[in-house]
Amino acid sequence: MYRRTVSFPRARSAAVASAAVASAVMTGCGGGDVSSTHTPVVVGGTVTIATASETPSFHPYSQFGSALAPYAYDSLVNMAPDGRVASGLAEKWRAGATSASFTLRRGVTCSDGAILTASGVARSLRYASDPRNRLVGARAALPGVPFTVLADDAARTVSVRMASPYSFIVRTIGLVPVVCPAGLADPGALDRSTEGTGPYVLSGYTSGGPYLFTRRKGYAWGPRGATNAAAGQPERIVVSVVPQESTVANLLLTGGVNIAMVTGPDRARLTGHGLATAQVPTVVGLTFFNERTGRPLSDPVLRQALVGALDRKGLANVAIGGDGTPASHLTAADSVCHADVAAGNLPSHRAVGALGAAGWTKNARGRLVKHSRPLRLRLLSSADFGSTLPSVAELMAATWQALGADVDLVSESSNAVVQAMYQSGDFDVVVGSSPGPPLPAQLVPYFSGSPPSGGLNFAYVANSAYDRFVALALRAPGTASCADWNRAAAALFRSADALPIADGTSTVYGYRTTFAVAPGGQIVPTSIRLHR
Repeated sequence: MYRRTVSFPRARSAAVASAAVASAVMTGCGGGDVSSTHTPVVVGGTVTIATASETPSFHPYSQFGSALAPYAYDSLVNMAPDGRVASGLAEKWRAGATSASFTLRRGVTCSDGAILTASGVARSLRYASDPRNRLVGARAALPGVPFTVLADDAARTVSVRMASPYSFIVRTIGLVPVVCPAGLADPGALDRSTEGTGPYVLSGYTSGGPYLFTRRKGYAWGPRGATNAAAGQPERIVVSVVPQESTVANLLLTGGVNIAMVTGPDRARLTGHGLATAQVPTVVGLTFFNERTGRPLSDPVLRQALVGALDRKGLANVAIGGDGTPASHLTAADSVCHADVAAGNLPSHRAVGALGAAGWTKNARGRLVKHSRPLRLRLLSSADFGSTLPSVAELMAATWQALGADVDLVSESSNAVVQAMYQSGDFDVVVGSSPGPPLPAQLVPYFSGSPPSGGLNFAYVANSAYDRFVALALRAPGTASCADWNRAAAALFRSADALPIADGTSTVYGYRTTFAVAPGGQIVPTSIRLHR
């Protein structure tokens, strides 16, 4: 039988930084009697935003600080609701296969009042990309190709040159939060303070939340030149930690929070109450297998058999909490290069028949054994990554137990799961969730290259076909690279290096607020308007 262990450590972290982004969408109105868009705005005021996880560090390049970074930090460019690149700190830019140049706006200031120069931006990018700094959040966003950065303060230009061709320079380097020189003078202080050019400044926090951000004066360089002076923009933003989605739903209905994301079945009772809504495409239940030497799933035949044994439709139904659609890719439905790659390449149930030829037999108890060692799997999940994911893991465990595996089913806090992934390595399968990055290139560090000691490949994936197609894809600009990116994803599926469970959506709700939603469901701070 499988065993279930549940623990709830006090500290809860943000989700994995790679759960980065889906295409931006603008909010609309919910149904009901009172629409957020039909009431007068509040001058000043406070908006409370719920988040599922604590933030142990506000460093924008840390594994946990990226979620709150847009309140206090800007990037060179932004992603517009229509999926195009829009201005940010840079008023214009140009890029080729191996280089890019950004021209800064005039008059951009840091939160300490200092003028942001091209040299300051270049210093921030060099710091973020330096592997000696071991900045997991930055590594997840930056290209997996070395690059150099030059600055011309007189011309206000920041130039980037890649060591080899890279398909999406502007959509990676251009979206990295820029830390001001005062923050780089003492990087350790960024864990507990903010030093950026963003529309808000961290002005107070307690361990476990809430986190208070206060509006800056004179801000005028947001997405497409957005300012901080529009009527209805809140004076204060309070980010409150609310782990349970049922509690989040209750608070949305009563006005205890103004903005929150809900992914599970609680969305049904939020319909018809006048809440603003925005749908964010997601990949639910993105599952990794530990292929490190000495772990049982280093055996590709075993991985393929375990994946082939699963009822993908049944898993998708559980993941969505209803009629689910099995995931078609590692990225969300509106991401660059998205296509239905999974169905024709994931192992089928026929893969179970290959276990015998690979040396796996069943003992008298019906347990799978090889070289007299029974198959035992440690399967991790966290409700912090999505309320349905522990149930997804439970269905996986039941299937594999019926196949003959002994499954240790563990539901943990998100930070405990992340620690197992990147530090102890004590897992065989981990069920996570991701909005799905907008670019297939952003998945490369997780499926290739160095393990956690020097990279993000925590599952120790080594897939030569994937690496070959990635190399081909990186040579082509933009969407011309899509065919090879999808061949790379297919190689991962055939080898059972990863398993996405369902294509789904998360919903961002607003109580007496209007707002725009940026990549991954992140609220665009300058878009928030508080209504009476």
